[in-house]
Amino acid sequence: MSQPVCPLSAIPPGEAYRWETEPPVAIFHTEDGEVFAIDDTCTHQDASLADGWLEGCEVECPLHASKFDLRTGRVDAPPAKKPVRVHRVEVTDGTVYVELSTEAPNLPPGPKPPGVKP
Repeated sequence: MSQPVCPLSAIPPGEAYRWETEPPVAIFHTEDGEVFAIDDTCTHQDASLADGWLEGCEVECPLHASKFDLRTGRVDAPPAKKPVRVHRVEVTDGTVYVELSTEAPNLPPGPKPPGVKP
């Protein structure tokens, strides 16, 4: 089920929005006007991908420069090895809606947030 997250106007083209869910989700608005949502946490180490560098349909992790494809979640550059989850996005009447993936998240090593199974 899709949930309303924020107005599209809250995410300028080329920027990201961090949605505080468990685990957090990063919503990206590309320079081309597309909107994507992926898990916000890098699968290599605990870093916010919303703080990363967006180029085309890829985001570069601000910590160790792993790159993730926003369309597939696939990792395109090490040191990360596991993909991030991709969430379905829809923009209706200027509002961004996200349907969270039901797959298990690929969280980095370390303590897991409450409610997330290892």
